[in-house]
Amino acid sequence: MPIVFIMATALLFSGFSSGVLAEKPPSEVVLAKVNEAVITQEDLNRELDNAKARMEQLGAAKQGLSVEAMKGEVLDNLIKRELLYQKSKEAGIVIDEATVNEKIDSVKKRFPGDAEFQAALAEKGLSEKDLRLQVTKGLATKQLLDRDVIRNITVSDQEMHKYFDENPDFFTQPERYHTRHILVTMQKDWDDAKKAEARKKIEDIKTRLDKGEDFAALAKEYSDCPSKDKGGDLGSVSRGQMVKPFEDAVFSMKPGERSGVVETEFGLHLIEVLEIEPPGKVPYDTIKGQIEAFLKRQKTEQELELYVDRLEEKAKIERFLDEKS
Repeated sequence: MPIVFIMATALLFSGFSSGVLAEKPPSEVVLAKVNEAVITQEDLNRELDNAKARMEQLGAAKQGLSVEAMKGEVLDNLIKRELLYQKSKEAGIVIDEATVNEKIDSVKKRFPGDAEFQAALAEKGLSEKDLRLQVTKGLATKQLLDRDVIRNITVSDQEMHKYFDENPDFFTQPERYHTRHILVTMQKDWDDAKKAEARKKIEDIKTRLDKGEDFAALAKEYSDCPSKDKGGDLGSVSRGQMVKPFEDAVFSMKPGERSGVVETEFGLHLIEVLEIEPPGKVPYDTIKGQIEAFLKRQKTEQELELYVDRLEEKAKIERFLDEKS
């Protein structure tokens, strides 16, 4: 299982998912042992249900990906998470009850009432005691990873510059048009009289612009777009960002030109092009923060994988999935 998924699980462990090893009756089928802890068929089934829901959200099921084929990976993930929790206990990390209660309360607030909360727990095959254990494990694991891995991750300016220079295609921006507009709302289901009223309003605004009145002032007074607060300024746009009639009008103009009335699904527009920014490389300073965040995530995944590998080397792990599932 990719280590990034383990990391995400660790950070979200304190929320309301079912990736927890619940209390087990002795009769349950054991699929793996992690030192003294056991992972059962029920644990795996619960996590497979989670994986199925995630795959459906991502559309992976439509691509022929099978949850059944993921059993081994999901079990490996449960093993890794258990190892991390055991390491947190070994490190003396203790989560106080008040912190756990605070997290539990934040979960409960997502539901209209206690009955709905209890029903959601039951649907996932969890008790409130299981959830408390889940929250405790998640917070302890997060503290462990923060202490042993994440806080030690740094990215130098040299590394960021190197990535920027070696990946020019990632940092090239297309031609962009700095535009502003005035919008008068008109909906398709309006009757003819209401549409005529909207058309008259936009034509009156156009007449005033033609006579030399200030575009920004008229936008602030009459536009139905939130950009009115900025005098209709939409910033810089590139192809593919706007609806087609709007885009066609924008990219047919030169700086300083203003369109006639343009109709889109949003209504009626008067558009002006202020400036055309030629295609070129994005300045390093404007993208530096994103590069740093990306490289930190990359390093974190690598370091987490090494960290968990070291835990696995020292642990006694037995897998029985092929025999029993």
